[in-house]
Amino acid sequence: MISEFVVKVGKKGEIYLPIKIRKAISLKPGDMIRIKVEGDKIILDKEKDIDDLIGDYVLEISVEEAEKISEDAQREIRITNRKTIT
Repeated sequence: MISEFVVKVGKKGEIYLPIKIRKAISLKPGDMIRIKVEGDKIILDKEKDIDDLIGDYVLEISVEEAEKISEDAQREIRITNRKTIT
């Protein structure tokens, strides 16, 4: 998705991003932005926070599911240990 907007620069150099842009990249107050300057271009990139970085690696499961996974793992360890003991 490529969008282009024209925004006005305030007296102190502030730039306000339109809500469409903020929503498109899930930009919230307090988020960090990386600014790159290439010639006369300014490139803004949203910095990834911890939720962005681990979001794909976190699995949401219920307490019951976690207990079943734990019980299955413990059962498997006992079976493996019995095989190595005999």
